[in-house]
This record gives sequence, structure tokens and C-alpha cells, in this order.
Amino acid sequence: MKAIITDAGFASRYLPITKTIPKAMIPIGAKPVMQLCVEECAEAGIDEIIIVATPGTKGREIYDDYFHNPAENVKSLLEKQGKAERFEPVKEILNFPKITVIEQDPSLPYGNGSPIVSAKNFVKDDEAFVVLYSDDLILGEGDVKTLITEYQAHPEAKAVIAAQEMPEEVWNKYGMIALKENGTLSHIVEKPKTPELSPSNLTSYGRYLLTPEVFDYLVPSNTGLDGELWTVDAITKLAEHGDVLVARSRGKWITTGDPKNYFLAHLEYALNHTDYASDIIEMVYNKTKEE
Repeated sequence: MKAIITDAGFASRYLPITKTIPKAMIPIGAKPVMQLCVEECAEAGIDEIIIVATPGTKGREIYDDYFHNPAENVKSLLEKQGKAERFEPVKEILNFPKITVIEQDPSLPYGNGSPIVSAKNFVKDDEAFVVLYSDDLILGEGDVKTLITEYQAHPEAKAVIAAQEMPEEVWNKYGMIALKENGTLSHIVEKPKTPELSPSNLTSYGRYLLTPEVFDYLVPSNTGLDGELWTVDAITKLAEHGDVLVARSRGKWITTGDPKNYFLAHLEYALNHTDYASDIIEMVYNKTKEE
């Protein structure tokens, strides 16, 4: 099984930091978001990962250095200082599944489907593969494992997409899932303007298991809204020719696509996955008492 992780964009809402580093290298706890995506893949048994970086930036170079540089100078210094244990997180990174970093094809139109097309040559004609958008963070059990399990039970499916129930007040911000009578995907309504226009309370986000047939529809000439190449448009086409399964997430999806949601994601991660959660709670509690 292979996975494509996309980070092809300029992340203008994060400027100025993203003029120098990719958005997915911003940390959650002590790890960059991209590493958490890679770990989700590794835990699900993925054995090869293709990271798609933004063209014309240092993204490819930065990802290559992070995941492949053995940092022998750092290791040697820590050993001399008697702090060799601090190098253990680097060893973990170097033991990840095979990671190949490429740049998005700059000739392709803007859109979240273009990074996937850029990685087409790394996917065999007869194998399903997983796609992760790196600004979608899953806390708890990862969606990649859930998608693979669902596909293994229904190998005739054209695709499997992750879904999560969301409250009504945010339906206008996301793609909302419409289901067929058999519970598979019918289509996705992008950012319905009113709750009445949403076909369900299920949100689609950047976790997909796709079959190679998706490339029949994910082509540069098939641009959609705002002239962009959309992954969900191609998935909708797949749903017209077979079953696209909808798998409920067993974790918790949080977007890191903008500074506010990134901070909330970072806070939730820190409260649930670090040894300094009690310090955060105490600080907030004392601040609230002062006010």
C-alpha cells in the first residue's frame, strides 16, 4: 500500500513564516504536522509514502532533509555531552517507511487534485492508494487504518472516503456528504450557504482511499469551481460508476488550515498527548481567576 501526502500550496494565511518553510512543517507539540501524517500511515501498515511539495519553494529540500538526513554531527555532539537519548526521535524518523519527496507539476491547474496527479507515476495501474491532505490532522485512531480496513472488506469499491459528523453551525465551511439509499456516496455539496441545503451532517475532508480509475476523471481539462482541479469532483464521477464507501472516522478530525484552527489543534494535542497538559490547565485556570 502506498500513500500520497499533499502539501502543495503557499499557505498565504500563515505568512510570513510560510515564505521560508512549508505549512506542514509547523509543529504540533514537538513534531511537525507532516510527521504526524506519516506516523498515521506507518501505523496503518503503509510501506511507501510520496510527499508532494509546492513547486518553486524550498519544500522538497526541507522535507528531504527532515526525513532522510542522518544528522551525524548532532548525534556525535549529543553522545559527547552524555545526552545520547535525545537523539532517539531522529532515529524514529529515519526508520519510517520509504518516503519519496516530489514537487507538484507546475503545468497543472491550481487545485487540491493537482498534487495527486503529480504523483500518478508512483502508483501502479492496479493498486489502490491512500491520499492525505497534510492540513487535516486526526487525533486518536488514524483514518488511514479505517479506510484500508473498509476497502479490504469491500475490494469492489471505487473509493473510500472518511467522514465525520459536524455541528450545524459549521456546515457552510465544509463539503457535506449526500448519501445514496444504500449508504454509499452520492455527491458532496461544497459549503452549503444555509443548513437546509446540506444533505447530511457528515463532512468530507482530506482522507481518501482511491483506485487508479480516479485518474480517468482527475485530468487538467476537468476543472470545476473557480477553475480549480478538485479531488471531490473526480470522486463524485467515481460514484456515478460504482460504490464510493463512506467510512466514519474513529478518531477526531481537526483542520490546521488557518492560524486559529492550528492553535486549537495544537492545544487539543497538547492536552491529550503531552506530559505538560496539567501545566497548561493550571495556567489557563489561574488566568481565568485573575480576570
